[in-house]
Amino acid sequence: MKLRRLGTSGLKVSEVGLGCNNFGMRIDDKATQAVVDAALDAGITLFDTADIYGGTKSEEFLGKALGKRRGDVVLATKFGMRIGDDDRRKGGSRRWIMTAVEDSLKRLGTDWIDLYQFHQPDPDTPIDETLRALDDLVTQGKVRYIGNSNFTGWQIADADWTAAGATRFVSAQNQFSLLERKVQFEVLPACEHFGLGFLPFFPLASGLLSGKYKRGEAPPEGTRLAAWGPRGQAALNDKNFDKVEKLEAWAGERGHTILELAFAWLLGHEVVSSVIAGATTPEQVKTNAATSGWTLTPEDVKEVGELIG
Repeated sequence: MKLRRLGTSGLKVSEVGLGCNNFGMRIDDKATQAVVDAALDAGITLFDTADIYGGTKSEEFLGKALGKRRGDVVLATKFGMRIGDDDRRKGGSRRWIMTAVEDSLKRLGTDWIDLYQFHQPDPDTPIDETLRALDDLVTQGKVRYIGNSNFTGWQIADADWTAAGATRFVSAQNQFSLLERKVQFEVLPACEHFGLGFLPFFPLASGLLSGKYKRGEAPPEGTRLAAWGPRGQAALNDKNFDKVEKLEAWAGERGHTILELAFAWLLGHEVVSSVIAGATTPEQVKTNAATSGWTLTPEDVKEVGELIG
């Protein structure tokens, strides 16, 4: 597994990271242990979770599964989205941040968080307040680096200007895949300009780029799109399948699968530091980790993008 710098920071992460949103939601603590073990065996060093995943169980399961190996990984979690039904347990205020970080540290069973990410912008709190609170956590040693998630390009720029000598965001995490490319217009250029490492989530477009779904067939039982019901069925439309079939053909001509192409295409963007991919089984982890072996040229990246319009 290759390592990449997280933006212009000194932190290095594995090209493929493990998204832990399934822990506590789709799999229990025993299955979580198996997935984490497989990830470590595959050379994955970036483990990404959030305080809301699995109703807060994800952090608990992940911390337990890592155990004494916690120091071998880059542990990333997030705060800011509402926990439960309490509107006081969300946002980017100093009050909530100071509470949220202590809760996450306890659930993860650790003394520090390597990458603490603001899960979504908070329109009710000035970004200056959020950044100053996070800067204090870095000074206290509870957090090593900070990042953002679901920010727009202008919000990334505003946060960097506002930091003004304080700890600044070193990463941005947004949805990005061959079927969802909105971040290419503003977010990726902002990351490049301000030196943030980009961390794509949903790289397989909720499984559409995994090869498991077929035109005219119902989603396989147990898959994400099957669980989503009508919403998942709506994603299985002819427009998406037209793109998927073109991508399958392009990858197949080069001896690869569409899943391998999905990862390789994202990693073909220099601003991408690691691709965050979830998994519910050790086999999925191994398959995802193996994709880091295919390197696309800049011309390949451009050609694939033009192929699907």
